[in-house]
Amino acid sequence: MSPSTLLSRIEDAGLNASAPPQQRWIDGWLVRFSAGKAKRARCVNAVAEGRLPLADKLALAQAVFDDAGLPMVLRITPFTQPASLDARLDAAGFQPIDDTRVMVSPDLGSLRALPLPDGLCWAPVDSAAFAHAVGALRGSPAGQREAHAERLRLSPVPYRAWAIRREDDGAVVACGQYAREAELVGLYDVFTDPAYRARGLAAILCSRLLAAARAQGARTAYLQVDADNGPARRVYHRLGFTDGYAYHYRVRGGSG
Repeated sequence: MSPSTLLSRIEDAGLNASAPPQQRWIDGWLVRFSAGKAKRARCVNAVAEGRLPLADKLALAQAVFDDAGLPMVLRITPFTQPASLDARLDAAGFQPIDDTRVMVSPDLGSLRALPLPDGLCWAPVDSAAFAHAVGALRGSPAGQREAHAERLRLSPVPYRAWAIRREDDGAVVACGQYAREAELVGLYDVFTDPAYRARGLAAILCSRLLAAARAQGARTAYLQVDADNGPARRVYHRLGFTDGYAYHYRVRGGSG
């Protein structure tokens, strides 16, 4: 498989894994309008060029977001159609935000699950409990936690979530999940309690998630991370990930 074909498949897998029930098609645009935190589930993905003028499509999409009470967000990737859309949105006053990297580990064969420190344990978490646990760690409002739980419950690609807990009281100190589609696995919602950062827990968590996915048949892993999140990117580099491609969002007036 060529590198470009692999990245295209990863983009498809990421779209499948982030699919909310609140979505519709508008002339080649996959319009998602979940009330959750993740922009992947509340944005426009320009998958096909379509036939309508850009102004008409923007108006139709804006009406969907207005009805949902959400700002309109458009996601721009190397696979966006047409390729000129980013420049046209820029000329129309849409501002870029959230420079993001899709990182890829093409071969999980040599990966080893890292051991846990004393006093911590490894436990599976169901989707509803996970959405609320990671939401609590992030400080997300209740509505976003509920939307996240709904998206996970109805996802066309099943998720598996795990947490690192304190043995004495069961408190979650780090958590994450993966979504596997054929031989591809994506890491999602990897988060460590700020009080437990710089202890190697993110690397332990990710190594164990990937080992579990590999046991189910995964061979290639991907994830999405903010371009300026240096600490996380260093962890992922150590686990064998490198940058595959970049994407960003565009919004009116720079708010998303």
